[in-house]
Amino acid sequence: MAAPSAPSVPAGIAVGPTRSAAAASRSALAALIRRDLTVLRKNFGEFVGRTLMQPFLLVFVFLYVFPTIGQGIGSGGGTAGESAFATVLVPGVVSIAIMFQGIQSVAIQMSQEFGFTREIEDRVQAPCPLWLVAVARVLSGATQGLISAVIVLPIAAVVHAPGVHAHLTVHWWIVVTLIPLACVTMTSLGLLLGTTFEPRNIGVMFGFVVLPLVFLGGTYYQWTKLSLVHVGGFHWLQILVLVNPLIYLTEGMRAGFTEASHMHLYVVYPVLIGFCALFLGLGLRNFRRRVLS
Repeated sequence: MAAPSAPSVPAGIAVGPTRSAAAASRSALAALIRRDLTVLRKNFGEFVGRTLMQPFLLVFVFLYVFPTIGQGIGSGGGTAGESAFATVLVPGVVSIAIMFQGIQSVAIQMSQEFGFTREIEDRVQAPCPLWLVAVARVLSGATQGLISAVIVLPIAAVVHAPGVHAHLTVHWWIVVTLIPLACVTMTSLGLLLGTTFEPRNIGVMFGFVVLPLVFLGGTYYQWTKLSLVHVGGFHWLQILVLVNPLIYLTEGMRAGFTEASHMHLYVVYPVLIGFCALFLGLGLRNFRRRVLS
């Protein structure tokens, strides 16, 4: 019995090599990221304004207005005390800029896409696994967080009252390793929040999640100083804030930009990596459930 012949190909039609699933996924991932960055480029002015508003107002009020009217934090020690507070605050401002960018670029956008219009369905039609669609949003959001840090740092470093100076010393090996890790961690948090909260509950997310993260995240103070807050020798606040991922980011930023006391880096890096893995894992699980529901 003769073996079946291969299907014939009409003349004049070239047959190219078939792409593997991995190659197709890489192409889809790159296309999704390019799409987000193209939207960012077209709306870059709005992005810069949104990024700068909150950090600018923060440093303007605390480091310019308060010292000018004689109510500067640390003013009991004169301009030296006010400068010490500025040194502590500037890395904190960069940290919350990264965190807010992660929430705005991922959590809010994704919450809207899972809303009534179900815009997320346009993305999940890409020829790649579902989880890769979520990873593309995380990576594009991390890129925006990196841009935010580059924009915010110069503003936070110079908007000070006369005589008040933040004493900054850049440790480049910390900066170039910590900031990308921080951006991915915060956008992974954004993925988790965006796939957890419904659009109608965004106010709840900010009130019960974001605000506690900011005020208990070491933005305005050093973690090492919290040892002064204790009850019967138990440093309850210094221990409580350890569940906050932002505290590790702000402490790492102080290590990268100042000579101020800070949490040990051998604690900062592993914990941030652990938070990143936790947020990303839970976010991908929630993303799959929401898409398939």
